[in-house]
Amino acid sequence: MHTQLNRLAAAIGVAGLVALSACSEPQQSLKQNTPVPDKPVVSATSVAEQVPHYLERNVQQDIFYFVMPDRFHNANPDNDMGDPDKPISYGGLDKTSKWAFHGGDIQGLEAKLDYLQEMGITAIWMTPILRNKAIQPDGFAHHGYWVVDFTEIDPHFGSDDALHDLIDAAHKRNIKVFFDIITNHTADVIKYKECHDEQGNYLNKEKKGCAFKDKAQLASGDTYTPFVPEDEKNVKVPEWLNDPAIYNNQGDSIWRGESVITGDFAGLDDINTSLPEVQQNMIQVFEDLIDKFKPDGFRIDTVKHVDIEFWQVFGPAIVEHAQSVGIPQFHIFGEVYDGNPAKLSDFTTTGKLPSVLDFGFHFNVKDALFSGMDINRIPHLFDNDDYYRDADSSPLDLMTFLGNHDAGRVGHFIQKGFADLSPDLQLKRSLLAHSLMYFSRGIPVVYYGDEQGFTGDGGDVDAREDMDPSVVDVYNDNTLLGTNKTTADDNFDTQHPIYQHLAHLAQIRANTQALGTGEHYNRLIDNDKGIYAFARVDAKEKKEVLAIFNLGTQSQTVSIDVDASAYDHIDGAQVTLKNGKLNAQLAPLSYTLVKAQDQLSVSEIADIVMLDSYQDNGRVIVPFELSFISSNALEMVSVNVYDANKDQLLTMDPTSPYRLILTPAQAESITELKVVVDNYHGQKISKAFSL
Repeated sequence: MHTQLNRLAAAIGVAGLVALSACSEPQQSLKQNTPVPDKPVVSATSVAEQVPHYLERNVQQDIFYFVMPDRFHNANPDNDMGDPDKPISYGGLDKTSKWAFHGGDIQGLEAKLDYLQEMGITAIWMTPILRNKAIQPDGFAHHGYWVVDFTEIDPHFGSDDALHDLIDAAHKRNIKVFFDIITNHTADVIKYKECHDEQGNYLNKEKKGCAFKDKAQLASGDTYTPFVPEDEKNVKVPEWLNDPAIYNNQGDSIWRGESVITGDFAGLDDINTSLPEVQQNMIQVFEDLIDKFKPDGFRIDTVKHVDIEFWQVFGPAIVEHAQSVGIPQFHIFGEVYDGNPAKLSDFTTTGKLPSVLDFGFHFNVKDALFSGMDINRIPHLFDNDDYYRDADSSPLDLMTFLGNHDAGRVGHFIQKGFADLSPDLQLKRSLLAHSLMYFSRGIPVVYYGDEQGFTGDGGDVDAREDMDPSVVDVYNDNTLLGTNKTTADDNFDTQHPIYQHLAHLAQIRANTQALGTGEHYNRLIDNDKGIYAFARVDAKEKKEVLAIFNLGTQSQTVSIDVDASAYDHIDGAQVTLKNGKLNAQLAPLSYTLVKAQDQLSVSEIADIVMLDSYQDNGRVIVPFELSFISSNALEMVSVNVYDANKDQLLTMDPTSPYRLILTPAQAESITELKVVVDNYHGQKISKAFSL
């Protein structure tokens, strides 16, 4: 192993395994004409010990670890089969099957908190742990998304006491714990007389599934007759969930049109979330969960399959309740499986959810870094952050990720897209992609096992390997990144190069405020050379943190206009400062990260002009153009747009292009705008415009 690490270190260089250095080095000062050697930023204390207290910590300062308890670590073999006294939640253990339960549990997570803390993790997000229907015709509920009881822990994963112990132990380490919750559906219990026999089996043995019936069919009397087989009557908790009348009962979703909302998600019982009583009952269910366990937030499954009016009620109510019981920074983020910022932002603006998983980041980084497509799609994604900006949501709250339990792993994408690359270069792509995620805007989410170089064979169960030694053949034949191990080995290796690099990146985020709370500014895009540079600037600190990435396969010389007279070197390749230009020589798949010692010089605003509005992506776009008396290489202003008649903030846009983005309904209702531009140095200019 040591021989391979030495070889990898030689191949990867300063932007990679330099992070393995254990010595403590100060940040180096970069002044005019002075090259600075590469020095890692390391600390003797863990990141969780450096960041604010978990009850006070803004989620933008967190680093998440997304984990499937069943596949992580088995600390209590006694619960591997669940509880025989609850037959619907019993059984399904088969450690040789990628589909079945493997025995991991909540106690296993607690046992590995040292491992997570040393990697710099400050928040744990678990797949659902509420009690499931353990076995369905299409598989096993190792993932936790087939809930029948919303009030207690699934016996495969542990108990109330085990969960309390995990949360208490994590909080003592200043680590947050997030629950994964579902409001769209329950387990598959309801059947249809037109589609199933009395035992719940399909009438058509050769064609599984129940055809979707749309509103027109329902109106004509073409409906399903729902029923529950005798052996599964009244299995759901709370009791109100056993009434078929609160479900849509329209058959299986066809993933388009109205079926996205009202169709059964892969046969699961689709709850009618448009009903006011369902909305209030669901709010009560999860308020009770908050009262009982005091988690730090929720990730919500299948958000786009729920009526958006449900989220307008649910999100604010849950956050308000959590705050009322002493969790002031309670955070919610939803899963909207769509890469379009216009679609994703529906749920943070109209839908009133605080945040969503940034599938746009996932898809664009996957295309650029793992599939060899143009890199300009990444800065273009950040230009579209304006879609997320309104009075109570920000792109800084988006959850960024590279892979997950549905889409697949980083290692798989790299091996598929660059099969001919050497193992060293495949590893280097993983390190670079994680660096981009940690430095760019948003809250990084590491998918369990990626830090050990897991690769998998695709999405879904093919990306759900065991961290404990596995006996699944289709897992154990995979080639991992950065190690000679396979998944047949124990894979809690704190010396793995990806684990070490993530620990290094976490220290950098902890020591560099702007990487968490700073706005994201595109600085240089050269698609032909594969160069992408961006700045992060915290509005209070006003100092530029500049990241320059060479995402290409050739060495490149990069020169960027800057304003500061001196810079501190944080990480990566050597740079020099000369005549107002920062110069870097970047090896393939490498980066540099520096921070200005001076605050940005003042951008003195001359005027604001509103340009012609236009429609795009189902929105009304209102662009603004600023002129300056004096400016710097990075304009630092905030364009605040209000509904003048209501004096209501509509957007706060700190980055060019400056835009107000409205739904058509909003645009129809607003006649006058007030635009206030703030340069963060005391100058404010205000102008009125008719919309």
